[in-house]
Amino acid sequence: MFNIDFPFRFDHRGKTAVADDDEHIRDLIEQFLFTNPGERVNRPDFGSGLLQLVFAPNSPELAAALQFTVQAGLQQWLADVIEVQELEVTSDDARLRVDLKYKVRRTQELTAATFTRSTVS
Repeated sequence: MFNIDFPFRFDHRGKTAVADDDEHIRDLIEQFLFTNPGERVNRPDFGSGLLQLVFAPNSPELAAALQFTVQAGLQQWLADVIEVQELEVTSDDARLRVDLKYKVRRTQELTAATFTRSTVS
């Protein structure tokens, strides 16, 4: 079985690019983190809404609430694939950073990944 790579693209042979299982899991997490609720027609609840908070004022309360909602969303949408071990969300100026440690359920392998987005090109 193969997984289509995200974002969709063509490989060097002109065929649809594929991703191995670990890359596919990372792609799924990235899709959840950087999708706003309501963007997906058939899954209006899918997404974390993190991008809306890039310019929001930082506070310990906002950070705690954000981490709680992101972790709950990851559990809702990806609990059959991963188990969240640690999660930290930071916003610095126009840059959003998510540090995530998770266990891949199929292999029980612990993985750490960082996801970043910036509103400035």
